Amino acid sequence: MSAPGHRLGLLYAVLGAVGFSFKAILIKLAYPYGVDAVTLLALRMAMALPFFILLGWQDARTQTRPPLSLRDYGWMLGLGFSGYYMASYLDFAGLQYISAGLERLILFAYPTLVVVFSALFLKKPITGRALVSIALCYSGIGLAVAHDFEVAGDMQSIIIGGLLVFGSAVSYALSLMGNGQAVVRLGAARVSAWASGAACLFCLIQFALTRPLASLAQPTPVLLLGAAMAIFSTVLPVWMVSEAMRRLGAARVSLIGTLGPVITLFLGWLILAEPLGIYQLAGGALVLAGVMWVGKKG
Repeated sequence: MSAPGHRLGLLYAVLGAVGFSFKAILIKLAYPYGVDAVTLLALRMAMALPFFILLGWQDARTQTRPPLSLRDYGWMLGLGFSGYYMASYLDFAGLQYISAGLERLILFAYPTLVVVFSALFLKKPITGRALVSIALCYSGIGLAVAHDFEVAGDMQSIIIGGLLVFGSAVSYALSLMGNGQAVVRLGAARVSAWASGAACLFCLIQFALTRPLASLAQPTPVLLLGAAMAIFSTVLPVWMVSEAMRRLGAARVSLIGTLGPVITLFLGWLILAEPLGIYQLAGGALVLAGVMWVGKKG
């Protein structure tokens, strides 16, 4: 890899982390206008769907991989439901109750959940390193919860929101266990296009079954925020992270992705005026340490 290619990979990885981290901020900015989680998610996915269709079409034109089998379609639907649709819906719902900073810290515990699920379902032993990582992550989340409770004083909302976002992390972690196999066999672009496209359809079906069509007529700021979520916090980060992994490898990109909670904490303070206290900073540091520790080799 040439130096320019390496630098471009680093840039893509950092921008991808920023884009994913900005999603929670955009969601919190939209909620004061009265939009609910189902409608906001439907707006985001409806705007993102054409881009994923284009990504799938472009991949089909440039790749020589064999056509998808019925089993492959089943995998894409499963990954789309668990890793993109259900994880997104629970995350959007949880952000109605808790701060963006706490949301990102809870959600970022998913690598430790992958370790636990691998032990439960794949019979992979939990190492001492993994136990230390789990202890660090959940100690950090505990400190962040204490910070939010101290600031907001509403334990019920924090518990409800925290459980919803934790459910999002569980759903995403479960999908990751199958995502690796699918990417190896089908390619990252194809998996991203089909699984994300399936998730968009699931979100739109949920909206159609539970909301009147007229509820899509939202104020202009909500529509603009939905478009920003679709482009800058969904489509572009998916593409940039894929390009970064091609240039740098998964391990380096995952390490750069640990910037996510720090970015969200800072943006929450800067844009949403969310209080940033010592508990939350210490909690963020512990979660970052836990994620980096579980991903460290040796």
